[in-house]
Amino acid sequence: MENLLEMQYVVFELSKEKYALRICDVYEIIKMQRITVVHNTKHFLEGIINLRGKIVPVISLHKKFGLKNYETTKSTRIIFVKIKDEMVGIVVDKVNYVTKFSDIQPPPEMVAGIDGNNFAGVGIIDEGVASILEINTILND
Repeated sequence: MENLLEMQYVVFELSKEKYALRICDVYEIIKMQRITVVHNTKHFLEGIINLRGKIVPVISLHKKFGLKNYETTKSTRIIFVKIKDEMVGIVVDKVNYVTKFSDIQPPPEMVAGIDGNNFAGVGIIDEGVASILEINTILND
């Protein structure tokens, strides 16, 4: 867990719970834009978006994790992550801030009803905790 403490994280919200991504996995964050629906795909694929001439799939972690569906607000953002050579957008309710965690605990077997394998750990912050997503595991599922 020591190397996780040295990293910076983007903290964001899904259904009023705080989650985090390693900043090195984040390519870009944009305001919510129109997503083109693609039919007959996985249930959590929201669709595709044109990001400066590149077509990028956009997923909903709300749907993937079985969370309450979100409503798009002024705070809704798409976080683009780059894993290997693939880029994927993730719709989140709100991006809070970038931080380093003072402590990181191993992930429990389940976090808010979500399989613990989807998490690298749980970061301690002033307001409580933020579950650190293991984005490779989530996207390869």
